[in-house]
Amino acid sequence: MYKYNSRVHKTPFGAVRAGEKIKIVFPVTHSVWVESVKMFLRKGEEVRELPLSFCGDDGSITYFSVEFAIEEWGVYYYRFEVTAVGGGLDRIGAGENGDSMIGDDLPEWQLTVFAKDYVVPKTLCGGVIYHIFADRFARAGETVQPRYGYLKQWDEKVTIKEPDGSYRANDFYGGNFKGITEKLDYIASLGVTEIYLSPIFEASSNHRYDTGDYLKLDPLLGTEEDFKTLIAEARKRGIGLILDGVFNHSGADSVYFNQLGHYDSVGAYQSWDSPYHDWYYFENFPEEYHSWWGCKVVPTLNKSAAGYRKLVFGEGGVIDKWTHFGIDGWRLDVVDELPTDFVDELRAAIKRANDKVAVIGEVWEDASVKVSYGTLRPYLTKGELDGVMNYPFKEAILSFCLYGGARAFGTKVMRIFENYPIDALNSSMTLIGTHDTVRALNALSGVDVRSTSKEQRLDLRLTGEAYDLAKKRLKIASLLQFLLPGVPSVYYGDEVGLQGYEDPMNRAPFPWGKEDGDILAHYRFLGEVRKRFKDVLLGGMEVKEQGELLILHRFHNGKSLYAVVNPTFENRLASFRKTRAARNVLTGESIRFGDTIEVKALDFVLAECV
Repeated sequence: MYKYNSRVHKTPFGAVRAGEKIKIVFPVTHSVWVESVKMFLRKGEEVRELPLSFCGDDGSITYFSVEFAIEEWGVYYYRFEVTAVGGGLDRIGAGENGDSMIGDDLPEWQLTVFAKDYVVPKTLCGGVIYHIFADRFARAGETVQPRYGYLKQWDEKVTIKEPDGSYRANDFYGGNFKGITEKLDYIASLGVTEIYLSPIFEASSNHRYDTGDYLKLDPLLGTEEDFKTLIAEARKRGIGLILDGVFNHSGADSVYFNQLGHYDSVGAYQSWDSPYHDWYYFENFPEEYHSWWGCKVVPTLNKSAAGYRKLVFGEGGVIDKWTHFGIDGWRLDVVDELPTDFVDELRAAIKRANDKVAVIGEVWEDASVKVSYGTLRPYLTKGELDGVMNYPFKEAILSFCLYGGARAFGTKVMRIFENYPIDALNSSMTLIGTHDTVRALNALSGVDVRSTSKEQRLDLRLTGEAYDLAKKRLKIASLLQFLLPGVPSVYYGDEVGLQGYEDPMNRAPFPWGKEDGDILAHYRFLGEVRKRFKDVLLGGMEVKEQGELLILHRFHNGKSLYAVVNPTFENRLASFRKTRAARNVLTGESIRFGDTIEVKALDFVLAECV
């Protein structure tokens, strides 16, 4: 009856810049005698009524349209009402796939409007990110003993708890800048254009999310000269660096809090008269204070404290110093814990140091509508961030590979594609695993470990059929990761079959000499695909289903790339329905209109139009 689909009948597709002209075309079949069509545009409680005008008829469908512009950035919603001749009224809202539905109190279509001056640098676009947990990737040169804790042999298991039952994250393997520098040719062989490093500043733990001194590198990683060498050598290979900025909390063992007295300073914990006292929130000085998720080793910082802001944003401060080392980006840890004005100032400080540096936020939900502490965050509307960690894509990919459902996959990824400004989406990290999640291989195995203990999971390894199944799923998951919009972010070791369940088991040392060569060859192939089809992979996208097969179509300026993915345990047949000829990227075989393509179980066919 009503044929409206936001992907087809809204121009331009997706998020729009403030002041940009928007055209809506609303199709109605001839079964409805229309008296009027209205569109209701809402932002919060404010609703604007827009009448649509007749604009054409093709013999079976009548078209109504409206053109308008929105001058103020924000997240808007819209729906339609159709009044029929004789007085009948239909209210039309959004279905799962952007199609129209009739009913009351239906979901509305989202319209993201971003600020006129929101500009995303192209620094990350079209590349590949390699995510390194700094202590666990590679070590070289002189071995440095940790200040606290202990140094392990590279092939030892990670510690999941101490004999007293606690977990201190103080087992180190000595991964360092020199080690990464020695492995740059390996990293480059994956098609990597950016290395995202977990925190590198002085800290007590192996993960270093408990910063001890923001202006010093951790000695276990190396010196500033070592870091500069890493940046310079990476740049020679076309690779930049992204740093992890942890600004919501510091370490309790830090210059600023100094709970353990390890630093030559008067920390906030030590004295009410400390210059850092107002940097923290004390309820009952000194033992009761706010901390991140109740973890007392990381006290929450007061982002309004003038001294703290000067440290982070001031001349010679954290952002100024490290950005001028020549990095390409900052990834902001738990950005939703940072007040909006603090994020604004963070972005301004970064852009002041270098406007080509990308600002990426850790956001686990749809960042266009993220609400934190009761506030809708303007990450992608006002333009606080240049991109985010795209966890919704991760969930869509893993769910499809485990359970199938091409339609559900398409709904999830197209919603993000529609809601995010395209430049921000193309700068976002497309991932299937990080230091905070179960390793991709384990997640894709389908092995149920809910009844096992953490000690059992530490020793649990996929083998035989379970490993083979996980590998096949990893290949199709990583294919989707590399073909979807955004910058694929490979968590170190995923490309060679590294296993591990939840933190800290997902942070094992890189298995040098024990790599799965088959998986590695696949990731190198994906890196070549990213280079070869860079323009196409920055363009448009369609997601369709053919039976149980998923068809992911990327296109730009007349060029097309099709992935036909089979998540099932049986070989499936697909019919090529495009009039233009295509070529199988893997085999070079020609594919023509009407050809039947066999897609083997848990496999894919990748085709380019020629």
